[in-house]
Amino acid sequence: MRTSAWITSVAAAATLSLAVAACGSGKSSSGTPTPQSKAGAPSSGGKTGGKLTVLSVGDLQHSDCGQAYYQSDYFFCYATQRPLYSYKPDDGVHMAPDLASAPPQVASDGKTVTIKIRSGVKFSPPVNRAVTSKDVKYAIERMFFNTVQTGYATLYFNDIRGAKANVKPGTTIPGIETPDNHTIVLHLTKPTAGVLAAGALALPGTSAVPKEWAAKFDKKTPTTYGENQVATGPYMIKNNAAGKSIGWQPGKSLDLVRNPNWDKSTDMRPAYLDEILSLQGNDDINVASRRILTGQSMINGDWSPGPSTLKEATAKYKSQLAIVPAASIRYVAMNTTVKPFDNVNVRKAVSAAMDRNALRLARGGRLIGDMATHYLAPGINGFDQAGGVKGPGADFLNTTGEPNLALAAEYMKKAGYPSGKYTGSDPVLMVGSNEGTAGNVAEVVKANFEKLGFKVTLRLVTTPIMYGKYCQSPEAKVAVCPNMAWGKDFADGQTLLDPLYNGNNILKQANNNVSQLNVPALNDAMEKAKLVTDVPQRGSAWADIDKSIVDEAPAVPWLWDRQASIQSSNVKGVISSFNTEWDPSWTSLK
Repeated sequence: MRTSAWITSVAAAATLSLAVAACGSGKSSSGTPTPQSKAGAPSSGGKTGGKLTVLSVGDLQHSDCGQAYYQSDYFFCYATQRPLYSYKPDDGVHMAPDLASAPPQVASDGKTVTIKIRSGVKFSPPVNRAVTSKDVKYAIERMFFNTVQTGYATLYFNDIRGAKANVKPGTTIPGIETPDNHTIVLHLTKPTAGVLAAGALALPGTSAVPKEWAAKFDKKTPTTYGENQVATGPYMIKNNAAGKSIGWQPGKSLDLVRNPNWDKSTDMRPAYLDEILSLQGNDDINVASRRILTGQSMINGDWSPGPSTLKEATAKYKSQLAIVPAASIRYVAMNTTVKPFDNVNVRKAVSAAMDRNALRLARGGRLIGDMATHYLAPGINGFDQAGGVKGPGADFLNTTGEPNLALAAEYMKKAGYPSGKYTGSDPVLMVGSNEGTAGNVAEVVKANFEKLGFKVTLRLVTTPIMYGKYCQSPEAKVAVCPNMAWGKDFADGQTLLDPLYNGNNILKQANNNVSQLNVPALNDAMEKAKLVTDVPQRGSAWADIDKSIVDEAPAVPWLWDRQASIQSSNVKGVISSFNTEWDPSWTSLK
């Protein structure tokens, strides 16, 4: 057994890329001035105690960390649970042992991964017992239950021998072995162990789950374990003696308190705070921003400050503002199964006509990101091979973000519309988010579609409903989703392209391939690229796929994110470089 060379080399390459993008001149790769965040390094000597209030717009999408696949859910999960591996706040690339006691060991054939579990980790009340490898085995198995349906289960764990999607609760996976209470062995059907060991094992679904407690909840559709979960991390949802969550009032508040069974000596997190209270319903982000910047003991949650706040904060509250590169992309998704977006030339016309700079201004301007010209993000292996900032050179995705209506008309003519504009009578269904700046972005997208002759029916809903009921549900037949965003699962091109554009990943629910792009040749290329272990060759393989996706134009990429966050003056905030949000387990009060 040995640690795969690919694991360390691909991580090192990604780290180098991120360091170049984030440090040095104080400018982004496109020359845009960016504040250098001082919040990304772990704080030392933080004050123990106190209550931190998080002002949020919406609620969690999933409180069950086995279902979580949304940025705000991760904020919660990495505070309450201990995955096999996680990330120190100043290093979002190299995963560190968390519940595991050492790095994963990968067999030379890439088909076996062995992980050792540390001693001294216990579940919170009412379970109150030590965590074993069997709890991790159940956690991975439940990812595939039809009552849980973890969004990334089939992306990164599907090659475990015997793993099958949408199985009944209680189904076991023969390729997961637990020879003793502190060892778990994953046997794979393909040599894809490097992907697991490079980052997938740090996803929150690997957090231990006690079968004797959770099984009864997992039998319900959907599972109700999230409302009755136990924690392994420093914090837990405030609960009663029966284990029922009483600290969570959906849509109103989420109260995290200390886990009495957490042993600080076993954890890298300092967990200074005594309590973390998330208050939802802060729909006016300008009001919420003012409360945070002029108040005490507060941070922003599931939203970023708007343009006016960013302008004021850079002038008056610089020490309370953090802006960090996110290795993520924002895009307008078009459903390739809904007419007329089943025509590639219509999709290219939309891209050419889209005022992407106006979209960026609606979110906050050049300060919060660079203009995206393709789908791989800066800092990801393959980004430079795909053309870097300039991209592969598609004429319908220029570097300025300015619309080209003449070019759009030419593409519409190629699509069969002689006037250069859409002449259909049926309105296009567009579903966006009403939270934060997202509503403004959606309105700009709507106006751009109308310039091409489209009649648009725009529905604005909360972000969880936008994803769960509409954009991630193929049967909803939503034509356009204007507020889509996607960040790396870990620092590899597969995590940005495979979930979103591989036709093999189209699901009935929790479908991340919102465009429902399904091109057999492209799907095959992705399956082959997953097996490439040489770092430069792997980067080139995913770069070629990126270029092919650009040619298909399933979405309009418009921003490579920089995440902006704000804090009160008495908060010693720490940003997670992995999740690019405040990390409550490292944050303290002054």
